[in-house]
Amino acid sequence: MRSLFYITSALGLIALAFWAYHENFLTQRMLTKTEQLQTEIGQSRAKLRVLRAEWAYLNRPERLRDLAALNFDRLHLFPLSSSHFGRADQVAYPRLEERDLVQPVAASARGGIE
Repeated sequence: MRSLFYITSALGLIALAFWAYHENFLTQRMLTKTEQLQTEIGQSRAKLRVLRAEWAYLNRPERLRDLAALNFDRLHLFPLSSSHFGRADQVAYPRLEERDLVQPVAASARGGIE
C-alpha cells in the first residue's frame, strides 16, 4: 500500500512539474510577444507623428493659396477672404408661423388621445 502511495505521489509530482514548465514556457512566449507588440506600437506612433507633421506642412495656408493660384485655369478656385462671410444680422431666417407650432393634444379621461 505504501509503494502505491509513493508511485502516485511521484507521478503527481511529475505531472505538476510538467504543468509548471508548460505554463512557464507559455508565459515567456507571451512576454516576448508583448514586447514585440509594444515595439510595433511605438514605431506606429512615431510614424503617425511624422505623417501628422507632413500633413500639417502640406496644408499650410500659403502653400494652398499658391496651389490655387497656380491651378486657377483648371479649378477656378478663388482665395478665401473675410468679405466672403456675412454678418449674423444679414442671415434670412424663415419666419415662424402660427401653423408651424405644435398644437397640444388633450387626453381623455379614459387615457386615449382625442
